Amino acid sequence: MSDLSNQRRLASLILKCGENRVWIDGQRQDEIIDAVTRQDIRTLIKSGAIRRRSILGTSRVRARRHAAEVAKGRHAGPGSRRGTPASRVSGKSRWMRRIRAQRELLRTLRDEEKIPPGAYRRFYRQAKGGMFRSRAHLLLNLRLAGVLPAGGPP
Repeated sequence: MSDLSNQRRLASLILKCGENRVWIDGQRQDEIIDAVTRQDIRTLIKSGAIRRRSILGTSRVRARRHAAEVAKGRHAGPGSRRGTPASRVSGKSRWMRRIRAQRELLRTLRDEEKIPPGAYRRFYRQAKGGMFRSRAHLLLNLRLAGVLPAGGPP
């Protein structure tokens, strides 16, 4: 193999990259050996005998695919969890989810006239005070209080 270090050095200066990033076509080696001036090297670059290799980076394909899966709710099993349930979902968010569901249930029952306005108001205040764990617990208390008939859907 011929010594092309001078051509490689000149090409790296012209291409504004390191010598290791200069690619030289092995098929046109005789042509490249004859190139001794910068102009000769420029001509070879134009013809494609000498090129600048692209920088090898880290591919983001796998990271994007993983992020898309996480957005769908995958990869959330027990092995991926760090922190207690309370730290993963804030207390306020849990409260909002719970109270909104309970208030929606009370509103529906009142609008459908399954409970009287007075009972609605009383249970609304109790819900605000955090008395009920869930919609099911609220329904249970409505039935125990005799506001809703026992058994069956609300």
